[in-house]
Amino acid sequence: MAKEQLHVLSALDAAKTQWYHFTAILIAGMGFFTDAYDLFCISLVTKLLGRIYYTEKGALKPGTLPPQISAAVIGTAFVGTLTGQLFFGWLGDKLGRKRVYGMVLMLMILCCIGSGLSFGDHTMLTLCIFRFWLGFGIGGDYPLSATIMSEYANKKTRGAFIAAVFAMQGFGILTAGTVTIVVSSVFNSLFPVLEADDVWRFTVPEADYVWRIILMFGAVPAGLTYYWRTKMPETARYTALVAKDTKQAASDMSKVLEMEMDIEVGQQKVEEISEGNDFGLFTKEFLVRHGLHLLGTTSTWFLLDIAFYSQNLFQKDIFSAVGWIPPAKTMNALQEVYMIARAQTLIALCSTVPGYWFTVFLIDRIGRFRIQLMGFLMMTIFMFALAIPYDHWTHKDNHIGFVILYSLTFFFANFGPNATTFIVPAEIFPARLRSTCHGISAAAGKTGAIIGAFGFLYAAQPMDPSKTDAGYPAGIGVKNSLIVLGCINALGALFTFLVPEAKGKSLEEMSREKEDEDEIEIEETRTSGGVGNTKTVPV
Repeated sequence: MAKEQLHVLSALDAAKTQWYHFTAILIAGMGFFTDAYDLFCISLVTKLLGRIYYTEKGALKPGTLPPQISAAVIGTAFVGTLTGQLFFGWLGDKLGRKRVYGMVLMLMILCCIGSGLSFGDHTMLTLCIFRFWLGFGIGGDYPLSATIMSEYANKKTRGAFIAAVFAMQGFGILTAGTVTIVVSSVFNSLFPVLEADDVWRFTVPEADYVWRIILMFGAVPAGLTYYWRTKMPETARYTALVAKDTKQAASDMSKVLEMEMDIEVGQQKVEEISEGNDFGLFTKEFLVRHGLHLLGTTSTWFLLDIAFYSQNLFQKDIFSAVGWIPPAKTMNALQEVYMIARAQTLIALCSTVPGYWFTVFLIDRIGRFRIQLMGFLMMTIFMFALAIPYDHWTHKDNHIGFVILYSLTFFFANFGPNATTFIVPAEIFPARLRSTCHGISAAAGKTGAIIGAFGFLYAAQPMDPSKTDAGYPAGIGVKNSLIVLGCINALGALFTFLVPEAKGKSLEEMSREKEDEDEIEIEETRTSGGVGNTKTVPV
């Protein structure tokens, strides 16, 4: 017989959508807005950094960041994010979601400012240090935002609420491009460079302020929401199921949801629910109940981020290769920044942002599984459509077709696995391990992002050594790199079959915290004959 659910939790599951739900989306979402802005704005200014700090006298083309420096500038934030996801995910289960939530935002604010104030003889080293700790704070935002939103939401619209938080990432990417366009345009207007055949040789000293302003702007949205984060109450599910204080949980939620709620002073019901559900992460019980689920969430997020981040961070290289961005030698430094930002902003506006919101509106109608599977399959198709006839797309008359197909890969990434891999880990694991497991899943994703970013940095170099960027060995070229990414997306579709469907179910149903030991034993016996997870395809 299934265990009876606590009144405060059943009330949350059945609660109508209220103003506080939207407030929670905004407070959590602004963190994700900042996360995306900070992670992606660096790709808009790396070519400017190369021109300012690595252009040599007498060179025949603009300077670029050396491979090791470029990898460090881009990759340190990812390494920090991975570390933060694991650490703050664990800490969110130990100390509570609320106590850690404001901490990560303050760290992000300070490091955004510090990144822009990287001066001296070791500017790149200082920048990398601040970018690492910025990533560390960003990493904490992933498991905490997802877990808090999932635990506040009702079961009918939970997927849409978590997706709306994640969709703020799209606005962060869009804002990064917009801020870069505005700042570069203003500086190019105030400090013009005379037109000349060798215009690329002239980089005004004031250009050094451009990248600093762009990086520091990330502190603005984070600062605006810090106060409200500190005022959010702890989630009822953590207070009741982990801290085992049902009285406080009911009191908090009655204020938040503006509804009368029975104050459950007895602990008997909590103890009944906890009985048989107190196993840890590294136990046989967890392996049996959730082992394949954790494999599914980690593997799909890992594979998705290899493709997603390599595409996002190196859009400028792909657009240059197909001629959508003019050769660097025809522009001054600020013009190049403007052109890169314009291209990335158009992609975000036309495909990235709409993809997120398609997920928001449809996820509780068609389900997580279908959206994720469809997204991976469509990304695979479009990657191959770009890669196989790649030479066709490099002709000037075909650039628009290339950009359209390339945009569609982003649309189906966001109306697909980029959203669902964030949502599902916050729904299917027990409350006491929810933040930890989400952090592990997200860290697997960032491992894929690091592989994608660094690997594509080298892999996309031309096969002809004479045509590579300075300091880079010959790679496999953009065409073959896109084929590899297509194969990775196909693998993601296969691993999606390990991920259960959570549409319309309570968190306690998905984590099996409502089942008694006899039901679990029967289920384990029934599934022990096969690989052992419950059916994942909706029927």
